[in-house]
Amino acid sequence: MDKLLSIDLGGTHLKSAVIYKNGEVTDKQTINTPATLQGLLNFVSDNTSDYFSGISLSVPGAVANTGIIYGNSAVPYIHGPNLKKLVYQKTNLPVEIENDANCAAMAEVWRGNAKGKKDIVTIVLGTGVGGAILKNGIVHHGANLHAGEFGCMILNLDFANKKKEIFSKVASTSSLIRQVAKAKNINPEKLSGEKVFNLAENGDEICIKCIQEFYYMISLGVYNLQYMFDPELILIGGGISNREGLIANIKNELEKLIMDIDEATITPKLDRCLFVSDANLIGAAYNFWKTNNL
Repeated sequence: MDKLLSIDLGGTHLKSAVIYKNGEVTDKQTINTPATLQGLLNFVSDNTSDYFSGISLSVPGAVANTGIIYGNSAVPYIHGPNLKKLVYQKTNLPVEIENDANCAAMAEVWRGNAKGKKDIVTIVLGTGVGGAILKNGIVHHGANLHAGEFGCMILNLDFANKKKEIFSKVASTSSLIRQVAKAKNINPEKLSGEKVFNLAENGDEICIKCIQEFYYMISLGVYNLQYMFDPELILIGGGISNREGLIANIKNELEKLIMDIDEATITPKLDRCLFVSDANLIGAAYNFWKTNNL
């Protein structure tokens, strides 16, 4: 039995697939996220069989080894009960659960742009900024299961006025949209990341300026993480990571930053994540195989 059911649980959609030990992905499907815990358990039960080695889940939140998911997310019913135990009781199959950002990082180490690497960092740009740390190929969870919560890093400090801004507020996709909307005095809901970049390509000076600041702020985060952990590679993920020129522009800002700091001697190695839509599914499956030494 060299295949399992892999599930990626998000706030809006649930994705699932059958994933083989060799990395082959089949039988993909996407449904609306079940409204209740019982609905989730029923979906898992309805889509498993005796031919599976087990079940892997990628979920939001701080996942403990016990199977309890701490914190809060857009799927509130998973926080509190022992989800790992409940899924096992429903299916009688081995179960492994991991945080979604950690799964995305493991997908890169297994079959993505970090294959063969041991120490890596992933930065996921979206509504906020998330990520993961892998040391010797193993996810570092931290004492409070919060390792990789890079969005909480303070990147912009106005000491005189005691004002500070975190990574998520200055270098997420949503922050870029908010900055442009504020400068143009329009409703942020009328913009998207793609529209901001398209306007910039057509010569919109406000969008050009905000995107440049966006690249600069990301480079600050990358720089800090390089000198904090000194990974072999830092990967940028999230939907915007597929944007042509994104990585090159961040690298350009990094080079200028390093030239301005006498103590800086290391230029971070930067790339984008290979997997986007299927990353959590693939990484969750890898977590299962690796945890169970299969």
